[in-house]
Amino acid sequence: MKAFLMHRDRDFDPDQPAPANAAELAQDLELGAIFDAMAAGDAFVRDVVAKAALASLDDPDGIRYRQGILGDALAHPEVVRELYAIAIEAIERERHVYVGILGRQPERIVSRSVEVLGIFLELLRRVRRLADRHAASFASDGFGRFFGMIESELDDAYLASIAAHVHDLAFPGGMLLAARLGPGAKGMDYTLLESPRARTGIVERLFGERNGYVYTVPDRDVAGFDALAELRNRGVAVAAAALGRSTDHILNFFGMLRLEVAFYVGCLNLADRLRAKGEPICLPDPAAPWADPSAGFATRGLIDVSLTLRLEDRTVGNDVDATGLSLVLITGANRGGKSTFLRSLGQAQLMLQCGMFVAAQSFTAALAAGVFTHFRREEDASMTSGKFDEELGRMSRIVDQVRPASLVLLNESFASTNEREGSELGRDVVHALLEAGVRVAYVTHLYDLADGLFREDRADALFLRAERGSEGRRTYRVVPGEPLPTSHGADVFRRIFGEDPDAAGAGS
Repeated sequence: MKAFLMHRDRDFDPDQPAPANAAELAQDLELGAIFDAMAAGDAFVRDVVAKAALASLDDPDGIRYRQGILGDALAHPEVVRELYAIAIEAIERERHVYVGILGRQPERIVSRSVEVLGIFLELLRRVRRLADRHAASFASDGFGRFFGMIESELDDAYLASIAAHVHDLAFPGGMLLAARLGPGAKGMDYTLLESPRARTGIVERLFGERNGYVYTVPDRDVAGFDALAELRNRGVAVAAAALGRSTDHILNFFGMLRLEVAFYVGCLNLADRLRAKGEPICLPDPAAPWADPSAGFATRGLIDVSLTLRLEDRTVGNDVDATGLSLVLITGANRGGKSTFLRSLGQAQLMLQCGMFVAAQSFTAALAAGVFTHFRREEDASMTSGKFDEELGRMSRIVDQVRPASLVLLNESFASTNEREGSELGRDVVHALLEAGVRVAYVTHLYDLADGLFREDRADALFLRAERGSEGRRTYRVVPGEPLPTSHGADVFRRIFGEDPDAAGAGS
């Protein structure tokens, strides 16, 4: 039995390697806060969602397959949570079935397997009842196939046969073995048989005719009991192996079910947090493959998930249309929402490519061959070289890993050197990435860099600026606008002294 709730044609692989830049992505995009919210205290869910979020899907069909399942999960969260609870219960109860010091003896293996099989039978019936009650209300291909598999493979006849085996393998009427004599009159080819007494009444068992010879081992005959135990173990060895495989098969099903449903439970947990604040969520559109000329993105109401998880109030969303564009450059005053927007863009790209919803009213983007971040770092005592050298080292690693159609997010890169040197270096890096077919989003306060790129009058570029309201008030939105040759010192003066700097100068 296969769940196929993460991929159309294969199981989710929890051991797939994370991308080489996973640590940088988690730090720069503040993914830890998102994973914690998705986990809601469940360490297993956190591990699964972290791996799934960083293992981007690379085709629109695979993303839409997972989105369809997520849509069903959002519409029927109680069913998905119950599936997850059943899978956990199966794994935990199997783990607590006592093995004992004789756990490797075939007869003990049979005994334990029968006990586990009884537990699994109860839980498989619960899964079947879920399918019977809810299958018709699920619309996705993934859940349609899953519930169809449950109905066909866990039908009444199959469940009844498991129940019969659980009953018979408890050997209520004793154990019936067959063997033949081998060389030296030793027994060989021991075979466990279905006992005819297992299905007869007590009167027939007590008074019915017995064929053959009967020998009863005396109570104090230790050697006799040991020999009898050896015969029993040899007779049930084949059955023990078969039962072990059967229980392992069902256990693997519950294990994979728990693994794959955990992703959707994490999505439900995050959706609950966002909806409770009135924040938007949407299933994004992976409209364009990597090499499509309409690369880029377009969004309405896009928010930074990690930021809203920290705040009590709702956050400000951004509307940006960069359809068909390869470069987005954002400038403007400090603390105006530039880095927040860049972070929200990176989060949304990763969420789209793992089949999640995005925290926006709408979001459409081309798939990226990889997402890379180069954010400004604070001074760190552990650095073995200067801050500028550290920036260059991180950029070198990105260049080594980046491929055409990747997305690179630069946040105040090369700001640790002077304006002229930082601008020249930034411009060279942007040109090289664009020529290699890489999409770039760049937040910078280097006017020489921003103005130089603006004056190139590129058809594939969008220039955004942190919006300022009346009296320099920040709206925390980014809007289309050319770079401005100002450090916004008037904003600082107004915040400190509470008056217009020109008026203050005129009166002095």
